[in-house]
Amino acid sequence: MNRVKTEIPATLEEAAQAGRVCMDVKKDGQFCYHIYLEPDFAKLPEAVEPLNIKERKLCIVADSTTAELYGAELKEILKETCTYVSMFVFPAGEVNKTLNTVRDLYEHLILEKFDRKDMLVALGGGVVGDLTGFAAATYLRGIGFIQIPTTLLSQVDSSIGGKTGVDFDAYKNMVGAFHMPRLVYMNLNVLKTLPDRQFSCGMGEIIKHGLIQDSDYLEKLSTYQREIREKNYAALLWMVAGSCKVKRHVVEEDPTEQGIRAWLNFGHTIGHSVEKLKDFTLCHGECVAIGCAAAAWMSWKRELISEKEKEAAEQLLLDYQLPVRVKGLKPEDIVKTTKLDKKMDAGKVKFVLLKKIGEAFVTRDVEDEELLRASRYVCGEEIHE
Repeated sequence: MNRVKTEIPATLEEAAQAGRVCMDVKKDGQFCYHIYLEPDFAKLPEAVEPLNIKERKLCIVADSTTAELYGAELKEILKETCTYVSMFVFPAGEVNKTLNTVRDLYEHLILEKFDRKDMLVALGGGVVGDLTGFAAATYLRGIGFIQIPTTLLSQVDSSIGGKTGVDFDAYKNMVGAFHMPRLVYMNLNVLKTLPDRQFSCGMGEIIKHGLIQDSDYLEKLSTYQREIREKNYAALLWMVAGSCKVKRHVVEEDPTEQGIRAWLNFGHTIGHSVEKLKDFTLCHGECVAIGCAAAAWMSWKRELISEKEKEAAEQLLLDYQLPVRVKGLKPEDIVKTTKLDKKMDAGKVKFVLLKKIGEAFVTRDVEDEELLRASRYVCGEEIHE
């Protein structure tokens, strides 16, 4: 397998010609890990070969859905790469992204006699990846892990950058650690089996990436809509590679979120509040889309972007079947819930707005009244100037 970083395809034609992409991620200017975008799992043994696991054990961590879909295939593929492969499976759903599940995983690893040179393999979406990464960061003070994301949302977001964590009671990702994976391997064709709603949820983060850092990418997301929605392989490769490029750049510049990595939280302050208040009945990407609409509205009200640009951003979200309004919530409750966000800084909400389309910035000067008006906007209430 070619382990040299390849060019990110700029068009569908380039993506069709490339067929696969390999990019690397750096930390402090030094190589950290590869991201492989592939049409299947066939190249996985070659991808893991440099990790020197021939004499080590692997534990595949999956939820009940991904274990049924891909567990047996992956175990068969990986058993030739190491001495032993075990599986830990937990019930699917955000409700199980907890310390109790991590405790059960610790017990499994202890009973299977996993040591510091053995590794975990996260097979699934963001819940699986976040939980597995957190367990890897804390078991025996840190062991290696591999990300094999199987949803669009996890491929373009949670699998890259080393953010790991679990929910604590009603507080999303409140307990966590920064722990980089040793490898990210994406089989893009698994996206073709995703339900339409899950696919759309991933589009929320993808559109966000264009809004915060790449206006050209955002424009092409509009141009290539038909091919993307049909899940054409070249379109998937172009889109996921482009989104990973944005995420990679931000992570490399700011691995522990001291600066521009906070840009990735665009849409998340209000989005997380909506997610919590709706008791996780909305997908994460749907809540991010609502939050993006609120943040774009605030950027327009501050005369940073035009009304036409605000409306175009909302329309693109709608085109990919994402909501930009939420029903059944009180704007006052949304504002109150933002105060519980883990991204608070000295009692102030760190809010991400758009300086222009394709460039974000972080501000701490958002007052409750501005948040309330933005919340009223996404709740569909009439706002009187």
